[in-house]
Amino acid sequence: MALTPSTMLPLGTPAPDFSLPDIYGHLISRRDFRNRPGLLVVFMCNHCPYVIHLRSALAQLARDYMPRGITMVGINSNDVERYPADSPAQMAAEVKSAGYIFPYLYDADQTVARAYQAACTPDFFLFDAAERLVYRGQFDDSRPGNGRPVTGKDLRAALDAVLAGQPVSGQQTPSVGCNIKWKPGNEPAGS
Repeated sequence: MALTPSTMLPLGTPAPDFSLPDIYGHLISRRDFRNRPGLLVVFMCNHCPYVIHLRSALAQLARDYMPRGITMVGINSNDVERYPADSPAQMAAEVKSAGYIFPYLYDADQTVARAYQAACTPDFFLFDAAERLVYRGQFDDSRPGNGRPVTGKDLRAALDAVLAGQPVSGQQTPSVGCNIKWKPGNEPAGS
C-alpha cells in the first residue's frame, strides 16, 4: 500500500463548492449545509486499509458530532473502473456495514477532489461557520499496524474548538493514506 500525505490546503481557504450524488442518487450540495457551525468533508473510499482501520471510529465521530451541529460528508473520488470495490453499489453496502449516518457522495469526474486538492484516503477538511478551512490534518496518530489506539483525538480537538467558537490550533499533522485513484490523464500536476 502506497503511503500518500495530505497536500495541506492552506488554512483560511473558502470551502470549494460541490454537488454530487449520494448512494441513493440524490444530489447533495455544499450549499445545503449553510448556517451550520462546521462542515467536515472526508475524502474516503471502501477498500483503503487506512480508511478501514478507522471506519468504526469515523462512524462514531459522526454520531457524536452531527447531533451537535457539525455537518459531515464522505466523498469517494476513486476511479471505479480500475477499482470496482469503490463503486456506488459497493459504497451503499459500506454505509450499511460501517453504520455511517453521513451522506457518502460519489465524485465520478474527480473535479471535487481536485478542487479540494485531496491526495489521500482518508483526507479531512474542516470548515468553520464562515466556510473557511480551519483544519486539514490527521484523524489521530494511529495507522494500520502501529499499535496505537484509534481515538480521533486530533480531529475531535478541532471539532470541539469549532463548536466552542474557539480558534483551531495551526499545529496540524498531515493525514496519510492510500493515494486517490485518479483516472488516467486526470492526475493533478506533480502527482
